[in-house]
Amino acid sequence: MPSGEYLRYVALGDSQTEGLGDGDDTAGLRGWADRLAEHLAAVNPGLRYANLAVRGRVADQVRAEQLGPALALRPDLATVVAGVNDLLRPRFDAAEVAVHLEDMFAALTGAGAHVVTLTFPDVGKIAPLARPVRSRVFDLNARIRAAADRHNVTVAETGRHAVATDPRLWSADRLHASPLGHERIAAAVAHAIHLPGSDDAWTLPLPPQAVPVGRQALAAELRWAAAFLGPWLGRRPRGQSSGDGRTAKRPQLLPLSAAPGSPADTGQWESS
Repeated sequence: MPSGEYLRYVALGDSQTEGLGDGDDTAGLRGWADRLAEHLAAVNPGLRYANLAVRGRVADQVRAEQLGPALALRPDLATVVAGVNDLLRPRFDAAEVAVHLEDMFAALTGAGAHVVTLTFPDVGKIAPLARPVRSRVFDLNARIRAAADRHNVTVAETGRHAVATDPRLWSADRLHASPLGHERIAAAVAHAIHLPGSDDAWTLPLPPQAVPVGRQALAAELRWAAAFLGPWLGRRPRGQSSGDGRTAKRPQLLPLSAAPGSPADTGQWESS
């Protein structure tokens, strides 16, 4: 379908697609999927958009919880981004994660949707303490590309461009994109689907800036570990997730001007 004719966009995924790092739970989250929907609506004001993503979800949870509702909404465009929460866990099976992703690719493309996914950047360049999982990222990216190729899924190659690891594109926790990072991801997806007005400017590097070295760099790593890595690791043995008790922020297809629960949400036409 020509990108200017998309009418029903549904986003599936975890915290990145939900929009963490771009806004907050009080003022509201924006995120790259919301930003992409804005780009789409500028081309086609008739666009309806749903975001089923929930923070903390691993790939099999995204498939189990979001695929059915997504299919019921009959999207003509769907984004599927999951796997980061899997690769950060002690037990990680790239093949298993790829199976869950491929199941979603197959089901959504089989239902007539144009499906788009992403590759992931080198986490070792974003957080040096995460270097031990670099090989996992590369393995998962290769499997994503292969599965996408089998199902004619578009891949926005955010993992192949150096700018993706610029610290300014990441929030303080180094796991979620900053507002600028979400902006770049949205632009990458728009470019991948050849949305009118998009280009490859998202790949361009930012102006140079001073980078901490030596003791300053070490101190920054220790502060990050204490503030973010420690609490994250502490939740794992207790089986806790940041998404416990949470549901999708935008479960129905709505115009961008309508918030969930507003009078514009009829609750019927979205899945008809």
